[in-house]
Amino acid sequence: MRTVDQLAAELGGFEGKRVLVRSDLNVPQDGGLITDVGRIRASVPTLSDLRGRGARVVVMAHLGRPRGERDAAFSLQPVGKRLSELLGAEVVTAADTVGASARAAVEAMSDGDVVLLENVRFNAGETSNDDAERGAFADQLASLGDAFVSDGFGVVHRKQASVYDVAQRLAHAAGGLVLTEIEVLQRLTESPERPYVVVLGGSKVSDKLGVIDNLLTKADKLLIGGGMVFTFLKAQGYEVGRSLLEEDQLGPVRGYLEQAAAAGVEIVLPTDVVVAPAFDAEDAASVVAVDGIPADQLGLDIGPESGAAFAAALRDAKTVFWNGPMGVFERPAFAAGTRAVAEALTRIDGLSVVGGGDSAAAVRQLGFADDRFGHISTGGGASLEYLEGKILPGIDILKD
Repeated sequence: MRTVDQLAAELGGFEGKRVLVRSDLNVPQDGGLITDVGRIRASVPTLSDLRGRGARVVVMAHLGRPRGERDAAFSLQPVGKRLSELLGAEVVTAADTVGASARAAVEAMSDGDVVLLENVRFNAGETSNDDAERGAFADQLASLGDAFVSDGFGVVHRKQASVYDVAQRLAHAAGGLVLTEIEVLQRLTESPERPYVVVLGGSKVSDKLGVIDNLLTKADKLLIGGGMVFTFLKAQGYEVGRSLLEEDQLGPVRGYLEQAAAAGVEIVLPTDVVVAPAFDAEDAASVVAVDGIPADQLGLDIGPESGAAFAAALRDAKTVFWNGPMGVFERPAFAAGTRAVAEALTRIDGLSVVGGGDSAAAVRQLGFADDRFGHISTGGGASLEYLEGKILPGIDILKD
């Protein structure tokens, strides 16, 4: 993949050039307030680099899933304000993506200026499965730039106009963020230092089947928590009460347990869990052994004994990949398991990778600084698909 340095050389420098940058600014919000600026902060180095080289930086990004129509709840205006603060420079946020406001803002740019286009997903062509419709929107986007830099790793697994099709229309390069993410993922899949431990959580086994399938023979240990663990426990014959359960995945899970045993890969499951009658019943939470989950309760976190066991299983690891919280970390009564894993990762003498998405949000919400981990990915879904061995369209299109 061409780097920004190589693109600059090809163009004879960036001065006076309009550089379209696909960033990932899809940040969580609560009541209109941004609750985690991790992705915005991660976009700053590439944008600052381009500004410093005299580029006129035109940022493309999305927020949420507005389904091809304008929706004020998904406007990038608040994101633009936060980006301006973190970038230390004015960011003009257009009122549309490719309309009169966007064109006027781009035409008024001077070297080093930054314009943020309104949510690309306000346009049906962005996510269309029809190549012609998607291409037509990409034509409009490409007309606003002279070159393209792909720096939104969280969307490179999507074949979308601002990720894939624009790269076909303009001289292009991978931004520093994307290059770093790929380098880390290659270390996880091609030459991991051992012992190599994979920690998986989150709600559903079905979301992680590809990762389990691809890493089962690459990792030395798999630690399983979160809502998905109850399908594993059920597959071993335990009753799981009202806990999240995917009955249709019991067969594949039994197969994974057998495959791991045959390959000598250790699968570590909780021995105790935190249960409650409901998500909002924190006062009624209690710890029970996995063979004693009450029929009227649901598991919402791994228990303290399991948290300690998971930490012990991570102690001598040289490479760790973690994706998915151990429980409903947003509620204090069900956050201890996730905290135990996060704390253990900060002590790794090697590479510790937090796999984006809810895992990244969890460590920040629990008060852990980003620099306590080897790498925090900006792309949960993209990271998982890479680890599954899938081709990422937004990466594949950048290869020359």
